[in-house]
Amino acid sequence: MATGRSHRPATRSRGIPEATVARLPLYLRALTALSERSVPTVSSEELAAAAGVNSAKLRKDFSYLGSYGTRGVGYDVEYLVYQISRELGLTQDWPVVIVGIGNLGAALANYGGFASRGFRVAALLDADTALAGRLVAGLPVRHIDELESIVADNQVSIGVIATPAGAAQEVTDRLVAAGVTSILNFAPTVLSVPDGVDVRKVDLSIELQILAFHEQRKAGEDDRQEPDGDVPAVMPA
Repeated sequence: MATGRSHRPATRSRGIPEATVARLPLYLRALTALSERSVPTVSSEELAAAAGVNSAKLRKDFSYLGSYGTRGVGYDVEYLVYQISRELGLTQDWPVVIVGIGNLGAALANYGGFASRGFRVAALLDADTALAGRLVAGLPVRHIDELESIVADNQVSIGVIATPAGAAQEVTDRLVAAGVTSILNFAPTVLSVPDGVDVRKVDLSIELQILAFHEQRKAGEDDRQEPDGDVPAVMPA
């Protein structure tokens, strides 16, 4: 669902292509599920199927990590979980601020997957003074005027924007000026950021429109395949 724009080179410092980086969370999710079932090893074919990629691409991706598996045995699940988590930076705690605590922002704050994946919600911010002090997911909502001090005090480098589109750029500018270098944007707008700042955009309406396109195309194909009731399917000789 997430689409994004990176202001860093297409290949990262360790020589791992961005396309491979984008697939690492898919592998980690599949591996975590295997680990929870106490599965010790997995073949490239099984893991590729679980992650929704082909096995040749998976083996190529893992070669960038220096992990080649063992012929006839496969990959060690626990070691791969550690290796990919380390590569993604998930072996350390990442403080995150969420800006915009409407329905979407509150839902994100209540999402339990952040903590289990190494992300700690350090603060919830909103411009509405009526929300200040209200508890959401066990955290008090704080006014946007505190943004800079919160970023500095918590050493925040990742910001999540769930504001209306009209407020998103101003919030982005303040986050960047405060030292945030990565932004996850849920606002339906394109953000302008300086070099060295990464933006990942999640736009649910765009994803639904793409699905609508595919549904329309499938419906059109069905219409073409159905013979007209007034015309015989096979013309008489």
